[in-house]
Amino acid sequence: MTFQTFKFRVSAVALLMMASVSIHAQQATMQALIGRSLSKLQQPTPEAFVNCIAELKRIDAMFPDSIQPKYQTALQSLNFSVMNPHAPQTENLLTETEQTIMKMEQMENADPSDVCTLRGFLYMVRIVQNPAQNGQLYYMDVMQNYEKALRLNPDNQLAKQLQQKFLEGMKQQTGK
Repeated sequence: MTFQTFKFRVSAVALLMMASVSIHAQQATMQALIGRSLSKLQQPTPEAFVNCIAELKRIDAMFPDSIQPKYQTALQSLNFSVMNPHAPQTENLLTETEQTIMKMEQMENADPSDVCTLRGFLYMVRIVQNPAQNGQLYYMDVMQNYEKALRLNPDNQLAKQLQQKFLEGMKQQTGK
């Protein structure tokens, strides 16, 4: 009887170890895939961004419970959109990005600072698309999201950089 118990315990420990190794291998694989996709942005052409975003969406489909592919997909979609505000695919990318941000908000392992940063960036892109119409509409949303992101994580470099770019852009637009 004790041999059966011992055998069961050894089997259980072996299964747990295999599961943890498998999870670690999946994380490493996911990070490698994301890295490979992002490396294609060395030459940041519109085509490179569109291809990278498509790859990131495939990675997200492979790892639906992971934050990183969603975050990178949203970030690269926003980068493309801010550089190509009137490109034909921009509006679809922004709609998908808004949905991705909402999914991330519902995920308990999402960094709220990163989510606020992405939401602020989304509103910033809306202003870039049409400053005259959207500037007054989204200005406070951009500022509040960046400020909240930095309150939640004062070391969030992306939030700091985007906030600085936004303030510089607003100075240029208003001449102040």
